[in-house]
Amino acid sequence: MTRILLAEDDNDMRRFLVKALQNAGYDVVSFDNGKSAYERIQEEPFTLLLTDIVMPEMDGIELARRATELDPDLKVMFITGFAAVALNPESNAPPAAKVLSKPFHLKDLVNEVEKLLAA
Repeated sequence: MTRILLAEDDNDMRRFLVKALQNAGYDVVSFDNGKSAYERIQEEPFTLLLTDIVMPEMDGIELARRATELDPDLKVMFITGFAAVALNPESNAPPAAKVLSKPFHLKDLVNEVEKLLAA
């Protein structure tokens, strides 16, 4: 089963995302900040990191950078209202990361996750 690590600091958004991804058949582990998510990814492998960019303690770009240093095959998708930040070359975001801008429909999220995983 595909394992997704989700880092999203908005509680309601995180619950909706977990439910949508679980309904699509994914195993999802979620955290409300990047630091906790990073600690978990050091303990076990995941297929996809799905992360917000703006979060307390460790932002999503730093989380993605560190996580892909641990596992270069980890796929990364940013979910954000600040797409320009992720796309800024100076951000050091993983170059193959996908960006999904908020707001989005949950079906769009599942479709984008499926496309990224198939790539």
